[in-house]
Amino acid sequence: MSSTEINPAKNPAVRTVASTQSEMTEIILPNDTNTLGNLLGGRLMHFIDLTGAMAAYRHARTYIVTAAMDHIDFIRPVHLGDLLTLRSSINRAFTTSMEVGVKVWAENTQTGTQLHVASAYLVFVAIDQNGRRVRVPQVVPETADEQRRYADALLRREHREAESARRKQERLATAAPESAATLNP
Repeated sequence: MSSTEINPAKNPAVRTVASTQSEMTEIILPNDTNTLGNLLGGRLMHFIDLTGAMAAYRHARTYIVTAAMDHIDFIRPVHLGDLLTLRSSINRAFTTSMEVGVKVWAENTQTGTQLHVASAYLVFVAIDQNGRRVRVPQVVPETADEQRRYADALLRREHREAESARRKQERLATAAPESAATLNP
């Protein structure tokens, strides 16, 4: 098989959400916390990015890069000594990008109580070894919850694209007067 042929066993045209699901567990140590003994938000974002990347890798089966952390909800603090469990899966695959959802739970190691502490949506882009975008397999939502997340992912993408276009227009509008000023000293 030449290097340009696609191995369908390795890169099928379609994958299930279940085939992308990933999980990571961490214990929160002093180096992970702020002066109040709570998990640092940036550290939590790092864990979310790693867990989201695992799902994206499982789906794309190629190199991936984080393109956006579209949304994150910090619901409640995570305390020193808690066990943090993060679960991720692909919500929807587009041409070269994928939206991944990550949910985070904290478990009190003394009581066993588990609480939902954060949720996030991330966008990853599949690339080759030269950094060029590559197509990703489509994803098939099988359960009602997966179908809801699949539909919602398209709405979030449309919102991201509209917001990106608005920011681009704003940049062009603010750059235009500066350009005119340099032409007419």
